[in-house]
Order: sequence, then C-alpha cells, then structure tokens
Amino acid sequence: MKDFIGFTKRNLLIYFKDVLAIFFSLLTSIIVFVLYLLFLKGTFVNALNDTMRGLENIVNSADIEMFVNGILLAGILGSAMITVPYTCLQMIVKDKEAGVDCDICSTPLKRWKIILSYFTASSICAFIMNSIILTVGLIVLNCMGDTHMTAASVASCYGIILLGSVSSTALFMVVMLLFKNSSTSTAFFGILTAASGFVIGAYIPLSQFSGSVQSFCNLFPASHVTSMIKNVLLSGVADSINSDINGLDNGAFISGIKDTFSFNASTFGFNFQTSTSVLYVAAIALICIALMTFAYNKTYRRK
Repeated sequence: MKDFIGFTKRNLLIYFKDVLAIFFSLLTSIIVFVLYLLFLKGTFVNALNDTMRGLENIVNSADIEMFVNGILLAGILGSAMITVPYTCLQMIVKDKEAGVDCDICSTPLKRWKIILSYFTASSICAFIMNSIILTVGLIVLNCMGDTHMTAASVASCYGIILLGSVSSTALFMVVMLLFKNSSTSTAFFGILTAASGFVIGAYIPLSQFSGSVQSFCNLFPASHVTSMIKNVLLSGVADSINSDINGLDNGAFISGIKDTFSFNASTFGFNFQTSTSVLYVAAIALICIALMTFAYNKTYRRK
C-alpha cells in the first residue's frame, strides 16, 4: 500500500507545484466569471425579469440577484470539474514521452496500482480545487445576502463535487490513454476548454439549444453534475421566491425558470431527476474505471 500512496503523492505534487498547470486548469472557470461580469449577468437578470412580469412588486429582487449568482457559481464549478482533472491527467502522456512509464512499469508496482494512482491523484486534485471554489463562492454569496441554504445543502454540494470529480477523472482517463504525445493532448484541451462552457450550459442555458443538442450535451456526466449543483445551491432561493408569490401563479414561475436554466437533465426524451442523475454519473464512472484498467494493461507494456 505504501507504493500506491507514494506514487499518488508524486502525481499530486507534480500538479500542485506547476502554477501554470493550475492556472490553465481553471481557465474556463475564469472565462465564465469574466463573461458573467461583462455580459451574462445582465442577460440572465433581464430574462428573469421578463418572465416575472406582473410579479415585480411581490418577488424580492435580492432573491433574483442571488439566483443569478448561484447560476454563475454552478457554471464555474461545472467547468472546473472538467478542466482540472484533464490537466492533472496530462502527466500520463508526459510520463510516456519522457520514458518514465517504462521505469514505472519495471518496478514491482502492479499495473492496477499504477493506473489507480493516476486516477486517485487527479480525483483528489479536482475535489480540492472545486472545494476551494465552492467555499470561496459560498462565502461571497453569504456576504451579498441570504442564500437560504442549510448545513445539509452545503454538505450535499461537497458530496456532488466529489462524485463529479471522480466521474470526470474516470472519463478523461480513458481519453488520455489514447494520446501518444503532449501536443495532441494539449490541442484537445484547447477544444475542450472552448466547448465545455457550452456543454454544461455555463455560457448559454441548454434550454436555448435544440432537443438533439440538449440530448447530446446531457450525455456527459459534467452536465448532470452541474444540474445537481444548481438544484442544491438554489433550491432555498427558489423556495423563497415561490413563498413570496404565495401560489398566485400555481408555481408556474419557479417551474419556468428551472426549465430555462436546466435544473434537470433530459436526454432523448428521458427526464432525469436528481436521484437518477446520481445513478447515471456513478454508472459512467464505474464503466470508465473498468475500461481504463483494461486499456492501461494493453497500452503500457513492460519493456
């Protein structure tokens, strides 16, 4: 067990000692934040105001502001859950290019321990970075107003982040084993960075896309994780807004904004609830863990 822990620690140190790697792993999250300050916040607030015409004097404007800020935080977390594990996993390709993989495979360390060490280190990195983002985000939101979150809701957020970190790492581990050099993995990272914000609905709500595009985006675990984060982060605010309306619209406003901002994933006509999304994400993670273990045995041979 000491060899597994030692190799995992080595992978963790490689990531956290590289400041540029940390920066680029958070690049999409930074882009989401900047776009939010420049464009997205006004667009989201205006969309909500248009939806609640006739309810302006009833709904607390602070809750609307908090709702939009929560959407931003969910988008930042969702994008980081994609880019952080990918950046950490790039060390697999770098080890292969440098011939380190040959040295590793020649040690008594078993194959399944090697691949799980990479996987464990990347999952831990993703969980730590996203936990920091969530903690800072919640502190800022609480300074801005009432988030209407309970201790159980906060704990659930960290649990969702753990699930999302593990599932994203498992998925990208399978992808990373296909690359033979760093230039290819870096080029793919550029595409991933540009596309991830759209896939999880951080830039534009998925409801604005066609049904087929929504179904495709919701095949990815990160989209489900982002939806689950929205549900937990914003359920209290949504209940507060609904309480202000006091049944005048029979819940139509809250239902409408939840559909608009994709609080529940939908794929090819099947509507996921939080429980089914958890099962889906967990199943994808388990399948990918099995695939990466098999692929590593086939790809990395002792020399």
